[in-house]
Amino acid sequence: MTSQFHGATLTGKGLEWGGSILRPEATGFGALYFVHHMMDTHGLDIKGKTVALSGFGNVAWGAAKKATELGAKVITISGPDGYIYDPAGLDAKKIEYLLELRASGNDICQPYADEFDGATFFEGKKPWEQKADIYLPCATQNELNGTDADMILANKPLCVAEVSNMGCTAEAVDKFIAAGQLFAPGKAVNAGGVATSGLEMTQNSMRMSWTAEEVDQRLHQIMAGIHEQCVKYGKQPNGYINYVKGANVAGFMKVAKAMLAQGVV
Repeated sequence: MTSQFHGATLTGKGLEWGGSILRPEATGFGALYFVHHMMDTHGLDIKGKTVALSGFGNVAWGAAKKATELGAKVITISGPDGYIYDPAGLDAKKIEYLLELRASGNDICQPYADEFDGATFFEGKKPWEQKADIYLPCATQNELNGTDADMILANKPLCVAEVSNMGCTAEAVDKFIAAGQLFAPGKAVNAGGVATSGLEMTQNSMRMSWTAEEVDQRLHQIMAGIHEQCVKYGKQPNGYINYVKGANVAGFMKVAKAMLAQGVV
């Protein structure tokens, strides 16, 4: 305890005392930038695609917001009580309603169905049973298991990406890779949150605050770089990109090169 304030050592601060704009949305925003690059690399366009995601907190809110901005249609959200299927897709009003759900402290998503016509609540179930082009677990660890993976694979999706930390069980990950499914792990996909914390520290060190556009641009650039490294180390001889391997090797190489440069090994 030094009775001194070192603002740059903490992130996620309020905007009034050194926080960064877009930090709450950053994990979801970054994830969608990563997914966008995944699909683009495979000749696919995210615009017009349907997205099934889980959760309704900060991460799901940010993901839904950016997915909609990129032209996709988010058709599910979920909570501990079950999930919502909204075939019309989430618009700006519905996305902002997610903030009300979270702020209520009730930790349930069922009220969404009462609020918006055409939405259906499925009690005690997961959104993975709905057919979609893109599946994004955004809620919690191990929320998507082997049985869920089988269900998703049967729907022949274009892309599956972990947005929550270790959102898929090891069994689910193995099934996606064995099937040649376009899949990416959370250690790469959800790096946008930590990256924006780094951007917050940079702004603190420079004694300035960037605009939302500046932060978003830098976040997009960072996620593009992460995707590039995953492709570099994850591309297999048959052309399949194993993003799990790519992310693991890229992370190892960054640490190893730093250790060699500093003479640690």
